[in-house]
This record gives sequence, structure tokens and C-alpha cells, in this order.
Amino acid sequence: MLGLAVAVLVGAAAITYERYDTRTLKRTIRRGEVLCGVNAGLPGFSIPDDKGNWTGFDVDFCRAIAAAIFDDPKKAKFIPLDANERLRELQSRKVDILSRNSTWSMSRETSYDLYFPAVAYYDGEGFMLPRARNIDSALDLDGSKICVQSETTTQLNLADYFRANNMKYQEMKFGKLDDVIKAYDSGQCDTFTADVSQLYALRLNLSKPGDHIILPDVISKEPLAPVVRQRDDDWMMIVKWTLYAMINAEELGISSKNIDEALKSKKPDVMRLVGTEGAYGEVLGLTRNWAVASSATSAITAKFTNAMSEAVRSLKFRVGSISSGAPAASSTRRRSDDGL
Repeated sequence: MLGLAVAVLVGAAAITYERYDTRTLKRTIRRGEVLCGVNAGLPGFSIPDDKGNWTGFDVDFCRAIAAAIFDDPKKAKFIPLDANERLRELQSRKVDILSRNSTWSMSRETSYDLYFPAVAYYDGEGFMLPRARNIDSALDLDGSKICVQSETTTQLNLADYFRANNMKYQEMKFGKLDDVIKAYDSGQCDTFTADVSQLYALRLNLSKPGDHIILPDVISKEPLAPVVRQRDDDWMMIVKWTLYAMINAEELGISSKNIDEALKSKKPDVMRLVGTEGAYGEVLGLTRNWAVASSATSAITAKFTNAMSEAVRSLKFRVGSISSGAPAASSTRRRSDDGL
């Protein structure tokens, strides 16, 4: 009887581990690198060059986590994931973290046992269409043929917006983002909907970018955030406070260019950030100067703003809002396996 009870307990523990992974930090340290799920190619967020060198906002954040843990930003490995596989691949432990322009929603946390530690970038859904349509408001899109990625929060927002405004549209849905872009560029639809930041980035890849406009209307709230597995508190805390450390470093004007000066500073906020006062790194299981390493990797706001503005300067892109502290209330929208 005792043996049976032990077997039951061991089995229950195994099931719990299968569902709730609580060893990401230990496994990452043992492996010697952070496995980061990213977008396969979205300018400003994550994109590789022809030599396989990754750049972008989400990429820099992964490097900052690697720097916080290993004091080496190069110990981040980037794994491109499609929208329809990213949450399941994180859940199955193919990656340690998603840093992939993903919207924080209640259904994603509850359906996949995942957690969004903090908002990194505030975005919203919008519309792109040919300039020749002479439309300047989303309320004039009645009867449009709209390209959208299927099974996404974008698709749900689109349906809600048109229903709420008593308008009709023809939906042209595609499973992969590349197919959505190709369909729009080839004229299979007369409107393309996605997050505004994504629309401006993807417009660069159209055959004639200048022939297309992005309407000023933003029809949803899309708090983009990194994603980790639930009940893995040590890992979640590192991800969350690395993001906040980067934001604080940007606000305090600390970067790789002046880190030596920051280490000599007598300002309390700077001293706590760089580790010359307090022991904040140790309580996370990191070194005292963990925030120095992560902050020196990139200045989060400046890096992202520069990357995006350089990419779309001629298209007059208005860069979205970088999170400035506490996370916003998460959306309670319906379940979507994919989405932005």
C-alpha cells in the first residue's frame, strides 16, 4: 500500500512538472544560453540580415536577459517561430522565453498556463490600404475586402469593429503572415489589417510602398509583452525586472557609453541600479551588477526608436509607446492561438 501511495505521488509530481516547468533558470545556466522565440522577420522588432545577425527591439531584450544571467549578451540563441506555433512551443519548452511582439491577454495566460511579466510596448490594430482609394477614416471601409492573418486577435478585433459600427466586409484570411502580405500586394484584397507598428514595418516590403497609406484609426489596445511559463517564479522575476532595469536605465541616461561614470555616481537611483548600493541582484539569484550588464546591452527606448525610425523615416511612422513602468491591465478578449 505504501509503495502504491509513493507511486501515485511520483506520478502526480511528474504531471505537475509536465504542465508547470519551474526549472528554466537552472536549465538555462546548465545549457549556457537563453533560447529566445522571436518573429522570423519584422523590421524594428526582430529580423536577421543576410549573415544571420539578428537586430531589433525583441532581440535586444533577449540579449539583455543573457547579459543579466551570464554577463554576456552573445549567449542568446534566437529561434524564429510562426504566430500559430509560438505559444505551444513555449509551453512545450522548445524556448525559454517568447520575445515576439505578442499581445498580453487573459485567455492566453489561462489557456496555455503562460504569464506575461510586463508590457514592453503599447500598440494597437490599424488598417493599410492603397492611397488611390481616397479613404481617410476606418469608418469609410464598409464593403472592403480585407486581408488578415487567421486565428488571431487581429481577426477577432476586425470582426468586433465592423459589427459594432454596423458595417460589412469580405474577409480574406491566411494562416501565414507572408501569405497575407503577398495577397494584399497582389491586389487580392483592398485593405490590410495588423498592429500599427507591423503595418509600417511591412509596408517597406511592398512593391510600391509610397502608394499605400495607414489610416490614423487605432481600433484596439495591444499591450505587447514577453511571455514565460507559469509557476516558474525565479525565471519570471528575472524577465520582468530585466525589462524594468532597461527602462530605468534609459530614463536615467545610462548606456554602454557611460557605464563607468554611472558606477561612480552618488545618485541613489543610479547606485541601486548599477549595484553599488543594495543587493538587488542577489535576491534574483544573479550578481550584484546584473542590471549593469543588461542595461549596457542596449538602451531600450533609444534602440527601438532608432531602429524603427531609420526603417520608415520616409514613410513618417509615428513610433508607438514604450512601457514606462507598471504593466497595463491585460485584455480579456476571446481565446486566440495566434495573433499579434
